[in-house]
Amino acid sequence: MSVAARRLHAVLGAGPAGTTLAAELARRGHAVRLVSRSAPDGTPDGVQGCAADVSSPVEALAAVEGADVVYHCVNVAYHLQTEVMPRVQQAVLDAVETTGARLVVLDTLYPYGQTQGEVMTEETPWRATSRKGVMRAQLDEAYLAAHRAGRARVVLGRSADFVGPGVLNSTLGGAVFPAALTGGEALALGDIDLPHSYTAIQDVAKGLATLGEDPAGDGRVWHLPTAPARTTREIHSMIEERVGSPLRRVILTEPRPFGPFDATFMNEYAEMFYQHTEPQIVDSSAFERAFGLRPAPLEATLDATLDWYRTLVAGARN
Repeated sequence: MSVAARRLHAVLGAGPAGTTLAAELARRGHAVRLVSRSAPDGTPDGVQGCAADVSSPVEALAAVEGADVVYHCVNVAYHLQTEVMPRVQQAVLDAVETTGARLVVLDTLYPYGQTQGEVMTEETPWRATSRKGVMRAQLDEAYLAAHRAGRARVVLGRSADFVGPGVLNSTLGGAVFPAALTGGEALALGDIDLPHSYTAIQDVAKGLATLGEDPAGDGRVWHLPTAPARTTREIHSMIEERVGSPLRRVILTEPRPFGPFDATFMNEYAEMFYQHTEPQIVDSSAFERAFGLRPAPLEATLDATLDWYRTLVAGARN
């Protein structure tokens, strides 16, 4: 194993993205620290768990101490994002400025705002008008400004909605797959005949790990590898083929509580509902050309996701 491969990579956030990334980094031979507010349970093999509140400057600094690369995959409850995420950013930026670690940030499509169906590339203007979209755009500008000023080495990896093993709180997650397997009601949002991009959680992890290993990508936004967009109806049909029965689909044309999405979440999500009333199409070809990493076919992602949910459903029955 090379000296570079033994450098410490610190992953902040133990949700689906952070946990999958930690496993990917360990698979690549890195020493990995996985950080969450409470010590994460069931950390992947070869990964050290660590408890820290990285919205605190003191705890953020302790969490990244000794790391060569830091990955910001922290998320918070949806209704707290505009309040808490700026504090997390400031603490994490200060920490990497102090230690000299490179910072890889997992980002969203929110800064683009409404696109009227325009294909989103890294050159798409940032036109967000929602509170959360404006907040994310401001955070991203601050990250890139810190890089331009030489205060930190930063790169951003943007993802579409997640799908894959371990992903629960996604429009293609816990409100769809368990219902497909048990005959319950499966959620669909907005116009189900519009194309909508999903990024496989394993491609999120591979993309972020690649950015962490290759500083040539620093100082800009990249779209993480994302399979070609399909309509929700097409994706549901693919799920139906795999489970051998039709979905009992419930289509919400406006936000309201359903399944794992309670009233608090849906009230906050209302300003983002445009994502389901216009096409959401992500082009990740720039990343694919630069780093030679192509997204997994959606078919393979659905197979792996259904396998994971079968185990989850079986466990719930026991």
